[in-house]
Amino acid sequence: MSKGSMNRRQFFQSTAVVGGALTAATAATAQGPEKKYQEKSSPWPVVLNASTIRPCPSKDKIRVAAEAGYDGIELWISDLEELEKGGHKLTDIAKEIKDRGLFVPNVIGLWDSMPPTEEEWKVSLEKTRDRMRMCSEVGSQHVAALPFPDRENFDLAWGTDRYRDLLRIGRDDYNLAVTMEFIGFLKGVHRLGQASCIAVDSNEPTATVLPDTFHLYRGGSGFNGIKHLQPEFIADFHWNDVPATPEQFETRDKDRVMPGDGILPLTQCLKDLLEIGYTGPLSLEIFNEEYWKMEPMEAAKIGIEKMRANIATAFA
Repeated sequence: MSKGSMNRRQFFQSTAVVGGALTAATAATAQGPEKKYQEKSSPWPVVLNASTIRPCPSKDKIRVAAEAGYDGIELWISDLEELEKGGHKLTDIAKEIKDRGLFVPNVIGLWDSMPPTEEEWKVSLEKTRDRMRMCSEVGSQHVAALPFPDRENFDLAWGTDRYRDLLRIGRDDYNLAVTMEFIGFLKGVHRLGQASCIAVDSNEPTATVLPDTFHLYRGGSGFNGIKHLQPEFIADFHWNDVPATPEQFETRDKDRVMPGDGILPLTQCLKDLLEIGYTGPLSLEIFNEEYWKMEPMEAAKIGIEKMRANIATAFA
């Protein structure tokens, strides 16, 4: 056999090997991300946002989240303040959360951290820093920067500068990532595009946004923009549904319902998250008073059942 023939044989053999490897890799990709959570039924950790069982004492929220089967708990600054006022060290709370098998993806949030003037900004920093300190001590991965005080003439360039400052302070002084949230019913930053603009223009590699299915609907952003995001650009995803009434731009937080009980395209949104490779938290955040009237454990168990059922539709 000539040297040329041997080279051709080697070429076709190597091509077959590479082709087989590519086929296997394609098949693995088609299967989607590993389902590591919820008894291997979800690629996303399912988190209980403390608002869902708001009347419950903060200490009990952690127990309820763990016993109901959630992977994490998303706390509010008011929860951390309540815990400290009750004599609890947040570092001890962090250990309890970890010992119960939970994690804290985010805390809500840095209220009034984006005032419109330099003077007001400097005054706000004392409170903002204390909130960052609390979030860091409780072991949170992120804290949400909220575009308050709200105003119609919110300057996105000014907001970008303030977000950059917040992100650097959090990272350098508190080992804490700051994410940018938008609020659908505000006059100012109420769209995904506005929050993304602030985060992207900060020119910081760890800048992120915090989407919310309710706010995507209420603010008019819609859901197709999710496909344009990189997965690491999403810090956390608040998950909920909305009924057909009231009308879209009249809905308020109290109108949120459990996933699958409303009209939002949650299944397609989940499929889009799979497509872009997002495997971060889905955090059940509702403010429905009907659930607040229930025993917290009952509401939390209904919530996780609804979340699991909703997630299953992405793989049907």
